Amino acid sequence: MSALDNLPVAVIGAGPVGLAAAARLHERGLPFVVLEAGHAAGAAVREWGHVRLFSPWRYNIDPAARLILDEAGWIAPDPQALPTGAELVDDYLQPLAQSPQLKPHLRYGARVEAISRLGLDRLRSAGRDTTPFLIRLATGDELLARAVIDASGTWRTPNVLGASGLPARGEADVAAYLEHALPDVLGTDRERFAGRHTLVVGAGHSAANTLLVLADLATQQPGTQVSWAIRADAPTRTYGGGSADALPARGALGSRLREHVDAGRIRLLTGVSVHTLTPADGRVAVVVRRADGTEETVLADRVVAATGFRPDHSITAELRLDLDPTMGATRALAPLIDPNEHSCGTVPPHGVDELTHPEPGYHAVGAKSYGRAPTFLMATGYEQVRSVVAALAGDWAAARDVQLDLPETGVCNSNPVDPAAGDGCCGSTPSVEPPARGLATGISGGLLGTPLNLVALDAVPADAQAGGCCAS
Repeated sequence: MSALDNLPVAVIGAGPVGLAAAARLHERGLPFVVLEAGHAAGAAVREWGHVRLFSPWRYNIDPAARLILDEAGWIAPDPQALPTGAELVDDYLQPLAQSPQLKPHLRYGARVEAISRLGLDRLRSAGRDTTPFLIRLATGDELLARAVIDASGTWRTPNVLGASGLPARGEADVAAYLEHALPDVLGTDRERFAGRHTLVVGAGHSAANTLLVLADLATQQPGTQVSWAIRADAPTRTYGGGSADALPARGALGSRLREHVDAGRIRLLTGVSVHTLTPADGRVAVVVRRADGTEETVLADRVVAATGFRPDHSITAELRLDLDPTMGATRALAPLIDPNEHSCGTVPPHGVDELTHPEPGYHAVGAKSYGRAPTFLMATGYEQVRSVVAALAGDWAAARDVQLDLPETGVCNSNPVDPAAGDGCCGSTPSVEPPARGLATGISGGLLGTPLNLVALDAVPADAQAGGCCAS
């Protein structure tokens, strides 16, 4: 018997993908513990609870989790309805976390500070695959594990405003004027935006969400102004596939944004990057620079940094990770998700083989597995953990039978063309050949600034909502 056999698999994070991993471990009869930094399941999701997903419930429920809930007599939501983040937590994640199959294995307030091997640093090779993982918590507590499934996500590590990957000049000095992605503009955060000028920076779905609710606020509150800055020369990616999108709510998100820009309700600055931020008499002066070196100063009251997220690999500094230098994902996965390469929102299905590092037994899953790629979907994470857990159970046939069917976006991630011009979807073909397995489609079109694809509460027309459109 191995020294690892009686140890649990440690799952980091009790969000949708972390709890799906727990459900799969229960299904396989493997001991596990879930370590959640927050004080309840779905703590990060709760922070954007006011936002409605553009995927219906049928894409947001893991099959193994569904079995656990059904056993308890759970009343499933309408599979075609679009949940908000709060509804995702209240109607799905919390009941799942409270189930007798999972509840005894969840630890809250358990922020992971570091992961290593018991008695081994990164330099030691001998016996590494048979030595337990040592997991140190911020409280100072330590525990041992046979394997680690890291579903900690990227919500706590947003990208900076500066276009070079570094903070813009003065960014730290104007922190009081900056907003995290997806502020509750029409709710708890309303006073910070009403009657003021807000600059939104970013070209993903989180930027689109915020712009739409700000435009709505401008119709309710005189003096509310909205500006939008993007690095691209045109907002084609953000506008998305429109009616060509298999998820109507996702298509409607871009279509409504286009209407506001065309009508002048949102001022659009294209081909610019944030260069300098300076406090200016209770406001912030934002200098944006174009490729030709010309500059423009935007005087704003609030700046929303909807610039995406990046993974924090600091907790695994003593593990042997092989990270792609561009994406920050595994080298096998990176070319399949690189937004510079793949097109039309298509990504091959992937599982344990693409998620494996040189460190045996460690797998990053969910949004964190995608590194800086902005295209992650919840359903992708569910298939990832199904494959990884099957491998941990020794069922390699199941682990490698990776399948994923996601709705197409109707827009490219490389060289997009404007669907409104009638030019079709793609302006280029993928430069990376996908594996022979079936093709997964619908990995969020355009640049995504959130770990899940979202649509603002008021961003979907009533007819689209009734039709049950959407994907996380």
